[in-house]
Amino acid sequence: MTEIVAVDIGGTHARFAIATLEGSRVTGLAEELVLKTADHAELAGAWSAFAARLGRPLPRAAAVAVAGPIGGEVLQLTNHPWTLRPARFPADLGVDRFSLVNDFGAVGHAVAHLDARWFRHLCGPDIPLPNPGVISIVGPGTGLGVATVARSAEGARVIECEGGHADFAPVDALEDRILARLRGLHRRVSVERVVSGPGLAAIHAALADLDGRDSDPVDHETLWARALGGEDALAAAAFERFCQCLGAATGDIALVQGAQGVVIAGGLGLRIADRLAASGFAARFRAKGRMEARMAAMPVKLIRYPEPGLLGAAVAFGQAYG
Repeated sequence: MTEIVAVDIGGTHARFAIATLEGSRVTGLAEELVLKTADHAELAGAWSAFAARLGRPLPRAAAVAVAGPIGGEVLQLTNHPWTLRPARFPADLGVDRFSLVNDFGAVGHAVAHLDARWFRHLCGPDIPLPNPGVISIVGPGTGLGVATVARSAEGARVIECEGGHADFAPVDALEDRILARLRGLHRRVSVERVVSGPGLAAIHAALADLDGRDSDPVDHETLWARALGGEDALAAAAFERFCQCLGAATGDIALVQGAQGVVIAGGLGLRIADRLAASGFAARFRAKGRMEARMAAMPVKLIRYPEPGLLGAAVAFGQAYG
């Protein structure tokens, strides 16, 4: 049995856990420690905080998932100022072996690893995810994560993507307003500017403008609480539009990737699961013109495993070193 440190670094949180492997197979994942990235200047500081909390020396092997593109000598997180230098991991973290994957690549490895009990049906036919076949993974959180899993007789191949940085495509006059508002703030408007945690504020502001009133200047976490609490009608309407935009974007990604099944993941996925199934998500997912029949035949699931990024990072390590 081998122990490794599994790390999942996002734009808001860094998650740590001890994973156990037997050969290349992940056999256990201990309770995770969640740290705010803003509380630490760099990964090494968060790593030391995890070691202090664990109260014993850490294993000298690490499986690291990062919210950003993988490649080059310096890695920059997409939605946080941390920079990572993988060549310094042995010295800075005290490890002899490590693997490095994109955060949604890690979720892809988890999807390929987990059995059907960890997936909740959202819409489309209530059938298993395709095997063989292509699965698109889409996850709203601090940004919008995207990955692909291609299953075949030889196993599963995980393809890391940056689909959240595709252009936002409005489909009606309200979404035209959302796009116009965001163009005043950003040089370019990607889909994750709308379909992400902070994106709810952009939708809320556009709805307020349409009603001729000012949007409350609150942080997006407060706005999410209002939207899900039901006491704020405008915030609730913004959430419904968020679900519609997520459905449209997810359908686009599935078409581009040639998927036969979809998994919704991400920090917001579990939080909004009950509301998502009853929203306009499914109708907008299917609304692809001549492709509507294809979309209607596609199962859409939600991953229920609590920390798929940590599990997937450990699975990727096992594949690299097992």
